Amino acid sequence: MTDIVLESVEDVAPREALLDLCMGEERRAKSSERLREGRRPAEDLAFSAHGPDGRLVGTVRLWNVAAGPGTPALLLGPLAVHPWFRKDGLGGRMMRVALAAAQEKGHRAVLLVGDAAYYARFGFSAEKTGALWMPGPFARERLLGLELSAGALDGVRGLISPTGVAVARHSLADLASAMLAGELRRSA
Repeated sequence: MTDIVLESVEDVAPREALLDLCMGEERRAKSSERLREGRRPAEDLAFSAHGPDGRLVGTVRLWNVAAGPGTPALLLGPLAVHPWFRKDGLGGRMMRVALAAAQEKGHRAVLLVGDAAYYARFGFSAEKTGALWMPGPFARERLLGLELSAGALDGVRGLISPTGVAVARHSLADLASAMLAGELRRSA
């Protein structure tokens, strides 16, 4: 039995290793990554799958983006399943869990860059994404959309841009100051 649960802090390192295994280092150069870097996934929309022994065997995350100016959407990805678990339909189960959770939270549309033949079974198509573009190179036929609410992607046009919560980044000077302040307090 494979459990699909909300991602936890303990899943971070195994998730990165799984993504490297499934997608290789080149995954970091993709345009989708430009929309994710420096951001947190959408609240309660990052999922992990754990195998019978508790190890992470699957991951899927959704990210807040704008589909052109003024159209909120989610960007799905990456979806990855350990090769040993691919025959079990885990990827499909993870997709259904993620999309149901997004709809339950009131999100209206989901975008992704992926294989149209695979994602069509979940309702994704390129029908309404032709006037959208990514920050950097991408294969237009792989930019897909799914409306969770009818008409959510009607007339969308423009650059897909990140809108999610930024990850706090501290400078080296800030970290050194904090460490020094902590050392001074401990010695006082």
